[in-house]
Amino acid sequence: MIHRYWLRTLGIEGGYVIEAVPPEDLRDFVLRLSLHGFVGANVTIPHKEDVLALSTPDARAKAIGAANTLWLVDGELRSTNTDVEGFINNLDASAPGWDAAEEALVLGAGGSSRAVVFGLLERGVSRVHLANRTIARAEALATTFGSRVQPMAWDAINDVLPRARLLVNTTSLGMRGQPALELDIARLPQQAVVADLVYVPLITPLLAAAQARGLKTADGLGMLLHQAVRGFELWFGKRPQVTAELRALVEADLTKS
Repeated sequence: MIHRYWLRTLGIEGGYVIEAVPPEDLRDFVLRLSLHGFVGANVTIPHKEDVLALSTPDARAKAIGAANTLWLVDGELRSTNTDVEGFINNLDASAPGWDAAEEALVLGAGGSSRAVVFGLLERGVSRVHLANRTIARAEALATTFGSRVQPMAWDAINDVLPRARLLVNTTSLGMRGQPALELDIARLPQQAVVADLVYVPLITPLLAAAQARGLKTADGLGMLLHQAVRGFELWFGKRPQVTAELRALVEADLTKS
C-alpha cells in the first residue's frame, strides 16, 4: 500500500509485490532479481542476515548485521538497512528536540534494537542503557557497539527510568496478543520522549500512559512509513514524502476489522 501510493502520486510506472521465497531458494532468487523484472527488494524474516553474503552491504547493514533493502547499481546487488533512518526520522517528525537526551533506555536486544542503538549512537546520544530479559544478548550487543552502550538486567529498569530522556520499546511486549509491558511511566522525567516500535495496536498501552502524562511520543507506524522512503528512492529515483494522507490510508487499513 505504501509503495503503490507513492508510485501513483509520483506518476511512476512500476509495481511492488510480495514474493514468498523459501530459504533454500533465496540465493537463486536474489541473484536473479533483474531477470524476474525487479530493480530491488525489501527483505523480511528470515532472510535479513543471509542476504548480506549475497550482496555488497553498506556500513549500516554491516554494523547492524542485517539488511532489509536491496537495490541494483550497474548490475551489482547492494544492500542497506533503512530501519535506522526510519526510526530516527520518525523521532524527528514526532518529537523535535528529542536528541537533547544524553541518556536513553532501550528495551530489547533483537534485530530492531540493533538498528535503534546504531541510530542513537550515530546521532550523538552519550549513553544507551540496554535492557533485555536475557542479559547475555544485551551484553553481546554492547560488545558490538562499544562502551557507550550499557547492558542491564530487566529488573533494574526502574532504577534507570528517572535519568532516561528517551525510552524505546523494541520488544513485542504490548503488541496485540502479547503480554503487557509493565513499566512505571511516572518515574520518567517530564521532558522524556517515549517511542514504541509496535504498531498493532497503533496506540500501545506504553504510548497511552506516556500521553496521559503529557510526554512526547513516536509510534511504530511512523517508523514503518519513514523506513520505506529510502528504499523507494533507491529503486525509482525519486524521494517520496510521508504525508498525512498516506498515514491515514495505512492507519485505516491497520485498524479495519
